[in-house]
Amino acid sequence: MKMTQLDRHCYSKVNNEWVIVKTYTLEYQKIPYNIATILECSRRLRQVLTPDLLTKKYRLENETNPMYGHCYHTTQAMFYLLDTHTLDPIKGRDWRGDDHWWLKDKENGFIVDMTADQYYSIDKEPPYDRGKVSSWYGWKQRPHKRTLDLITRLQMDSYLAVHCPILPR
Repeated sequence: MKMTQLDRHCYSKVNNEWVIVKTYTLEYQKIPYNIATILECSRRLRQVLTPDLLTKKYRLENETNPMYGHCYHTTQAMFYLLDTHTLDPIKGRDWRGDDHWWLKDKENGFIVDMTADQYYSIDKEPPYDRGKVSSWYGWKQRPHKRTLDLITRLQMDSYLAVHCPILPR
């Protein structure tokens, strides 16, 4: 099966110019975009989502609400994993002021929200009514390292390598 490559570049200023100082390259397989693979990914996510993938501010509530804090890297992972070009990343602010992320199919409105249970488990609704198409966080909208780590956990046959070019002095 054909492997797909996803790069995350790390930059530093050298001689007053931004240059790539490190690249994480993930080789992985796209998965079919259908309800069966989404349900299987959801099942597997529950096994591999751990607090080390979280920013510290989300860890306390995550102890009692295991999906809490995982929406961004999970949504970004599914965006890269699912074999389609019809999904948009959506961000909406919830009742406590936290941004929640999910994917929405621009052709049929189908929502892919792998961490929606963080709301339903506490009798709340995800903020779908306040969602807007959004760019990924970070400089140059590059994939987060946590996203690469999560894909690696989901696909045992994936491969994450680190490349460090020799920089000019």
